[in-house]
Amino acid sequence: MKTNGARFLESLGIPFELRVYEVDPEDLSALTVAKKIGMPPEQVFKTLLVTGNLATGGSAAYRFAVIPGGAELDFKKLARASGLRKAEMAPLKDVQPLTGYIRGGVTLFGARKPYPVYIDETVVLFDQISVSAGARGVQLILNPADYLRAAQALDVEVQTADLTKDTHKPAVQEVKA
Repeated sequence: MKTNGARFLESLGIPFELRVYEVDPEDLSALTVAKKIGMPPEQVFKTLLVTGNLATGGSAAYRFAVIPGGAELDFKKLARASGLRKAEMAPLKDVQPLTGYIRGGVTLFGARKPYPVYIDETVVLFDQISVSAGARGVQLILNPADYLRAAQALDVEVQTADLTKDTHKPAVQEVKA
């Protein structure tokens, strides 16, 4: 099954694996997805559409927040990292019109409009991560460096930052070159 996410990665020459699983519309949680695809929840990243007003004023701005499946987004940390006065989840009714994707199938790649991307810093801890391919029941498995490179190809701000509430979070150590 080809998805917009898979086509986008192919266009960049980025290697990935598509992993298909059976969807339960009553349980779209990343923890369930992790079990179904056989990966630990901290390696299955969920893509959330977040909104808020820019700290400099103006109308609503949207951001993608990409966090580990077992974690909870810390809206204050995201707001600080992304220049929003206050951040909150975009209303569910707005997700499909803004991204082209439905809940449980949101990805950065192939969205109707590219929004700035903020990825939890733990992404660099793994050899492989999983993200939605752009459809429920289909995940992309790829190297985190390739994921970051693909995100940067969207021509939007891409930043890694501490975005989650501090419960059971593995430590990220800076690597000095």
